[in-house]
Amino acid sequence: MDYRRQYVSDLLKLAPGTQASAYGWVKTRRDSKGISFVQVNDGSCFQDLQVIVNDGMIGDDDLKRITTGACVRFDGEIVESPAAGQAVELRARGAEIFGPADPQSYPLQKKGASFEFLREIAHLRSRGNTFGAVFRIRAEAAQAIHSFYHKRGFHYIQTPIITASDCEGAGAMFAVSTLLESELCSTPEGESSKWRLKGTDPAEDFFAKPAFLTVSGQLEAESLALSMTNVYTFGPTFRAENSSTSRHLAEFWMVEPEMAFCDLEGNMNLAEEFLKETISHLLDKRADDLEFFNQRIEPTLLKTLEHVTKSDFERMTYTEAVKHLESSGERFEYPVFWGADLQSEHERWLTETKVGRPVILTDYPKEIKAFYMRMNPDGKTVRAMDVLAPRIGEIIGGSQREERLDLLKSRIEESGLPLEPYWWYLDLRRFGSAPHAGFGLGFERFLMYVTGMKNIRDVIPFHRTPGHAEF
Repeated sequence: MDYRRQYVSDLLKLAPGTQASAYGWVKTRRDSKGISFVQVNDGSCFQDLQVIVNDGMIGDDDLKRITTGACVRFDGEIVESPAAGQAVELRARGAEIFGPADPQSYPLQKKGASFEFLREIAHLRSRGNTFGAVFRIRAEAAQAIHSFYHKRGFHYIQTPIITASDCEGAGAMFAVSTLLESELCSTPEGESSKWRLKGTDPAEDFFAKPAFLTVSGQLEAESLALSMTNVYTFGPTFRAENSSTSRHLAEFWMVEPEMAFCDLEGNMNLAEEFLKETISHLLDKRADDLEFFNQRIEPTLLKTLEHVTKSDFERMTYTEAVKHLESSGERFEYPVFWGADLQSEHERWLTETKVGRPVILTDYPKEIKAFYMRMNPDGKTVRAMDVLAPRIGEIIGGSQREERLDLLKSRIEESGLPLEPYWWYLDLRRFGSAPHAGFGLGFERFLMYVTGMKNIRDVIPFHRTPGHAEF
């Protein structure tokens, strides 16, 4: 067997009369008057390949093992298909069963299953239509992101997962420690393991200081941008926020470009180009999967995505947005006032009702934004930006960074953070500081947007949320 074998997506394009082998997993099997119809898919595309098995072509023992969930290889000939919705099918002349599946206990049956149930069998759910499509789009989107930045001369960098500083200044970080150890203990039910604390002095810990899983690679990316000009990072980040909403994960992926010699205007321009080009790529390369989501999940999906790619994003300040919201006449669940952190309902009203297309908000109050954002001359607002999209609200957050040493020190202290862990970050302002800017895109939030999926747990293969770290 060779990794260069033809995928189902290839077989569906072959001319009738071609000899071929189809590898994959059985979706369904239906028997009728001496003939079996088997739907096979290997995850390479949305459409299944129909395999026709006539009586006598495969031994009875093997045929009995070709059930839903089984992994098989069919050998045969590509023929024209009389069935609607498919040009060709495979007429089998032989089969090999790599792995049977008990039809009574296999959890992915033809009948529909709830997303809640499918999360419990996340190790199998990608064999179904919905999650096969989700993860193909996820893979294609990742490729599109790397291509976008590579074409523009950005350097792909890898920033630490373990950090000693809090990028966001908001706490909710996972501690990393070796001061806990597991030991066996006896219980009435038998032996079990439990954790015990070996010590409490941070100097005795592995890193000799408090360490955490990172919530962002931005600070480290800034250091490389201030030597390599344009960089980006694309990796996992972590937040110990005890939230079980449909929009929050404890482990998620972030795309974070950082650019030297760039101001807020250039940052907004890049963000708009980035969203438009990445969505256009998906509309082109994963049209079949997106059509499925348009039919089954979100009926306005394709219209919304196409509209985004062709629209000029509206730009307004936070202050202007608050005035629009206050005079809207809408009864929002969360009150609107200058200084409030805008909620999803406010962001959606701006994009869907007020403007009718994506909006970039700028110049937020400093109290609701992170310490590293550049202070405006008014002393009250910072050069922040959020990109808001119809149907989901905020999809990108970023800013021009504070490049002035004295103001950055003041902002860190105002945020109640110690200066010492940021000594190296302050050095970037002491030695050859430069204007620079960047933003972050939550990859899973983006995937929710382009698929229409309503729960963030359903756009990542194995979700991590409070009380859940399975698989």
